[in-house]
Amino acid sequence: ILSGAKEPRQCFGSFAPLRMTIAGAYRLGLPLHWGTMDDQVSAALRRARHVAVLTGAGVSAESGLPTFRDALTGLWAKHRPEDLATPEAFERDPALVWEWYRMRREGALRAEPNAAHLALARLESLVPRLTLITQNVDGLHRRAGSRTVVELHGDITRVRCSREGTPAAQWVESPPGGEPPKCAGCGAYLRPEVVWFGETLPEKMLNQAWAAVHDCDVFLAVGTSNLVEPAASLPWLAAAQGATVAVVNTTMEGQRSGVGIHHVTGLAGEVLPALFESAFPHYILRPEAR
Repeated sequence: ILSGAKEPRQCFGSFAPLRMTIAGAYRLGLPLHWGTMDDQVSAALRRARHVAVLTGAGVSAESGLPTFRDALTGLWAKHRPEDLATPEAFERDPALVWEWYRMRREGALRAEPNAAHLALARLESLVPRLTLITQNVDGLHRRAGSRTVVELHGDITRVRCSREGTPAAQWVESPPGGEPPKCAGCGAYLRPEVVWFGETLPEKMLNQAWAAVHDCDVFLAVGTSNLVEPAASLPWLAAAQGATVAVVNTTMEGQRSGVGIHHVTGLAGEVLPALFESAFPHYILRPEAR
């Protein structure tokens, strides 16, 4: 309560609900510990020895990248993403699939990491241990400076041999509409280094994610609907292990509730910098103060 007012509304008008979220306080320039409902998450972050983070398409969307299931436009309007992202589609029409992934790869390379990517990269130096798990394939976490990223679904900016699985450091791009470039070793087509429908997730990455779930004391699920398995189970398994779980998303539809699970509604690029500034006030500053 400020200036003797009986209610926060008397000071801040309709912009100040009785229980302000961290993101709301951040946007209004209020002290981030003032009356927030997210103090438990901030306190858990300060105490944490191991923080695990799962990011989904909502984080990439804030960099201007469409989510995988957004309706396709232009020349791709007659296709469904689910019909292009399969081994069978690549075998049936490798040129079509390669062209679609080239379009997506070029979009990912044009995009820039946003405030959420940068905040998570900074978090690595603020906690004893961080495991960053992502369902996104755009490589923006690495470009933001995150050193260790568990890429469950691969990286669209990389390619590998479709036969031997050997990564290709370089390749000569084919003309638009042409067949994919070929492996220098065996002559098979190169393909995106992503996990397609019907393929299994990389065992090493999945094991790292499971290990983090069982060891972490804070788990942040950011920009994900938590509907697509097996990643969807990670935050709830962490909660069952006793971790403090914070779900950060623009909507909480379909998200679970329960002991230790906190919902923080808002854009990741607003919520995460505010949350980390609240937990570590001497390290994370508001953008205008940098």
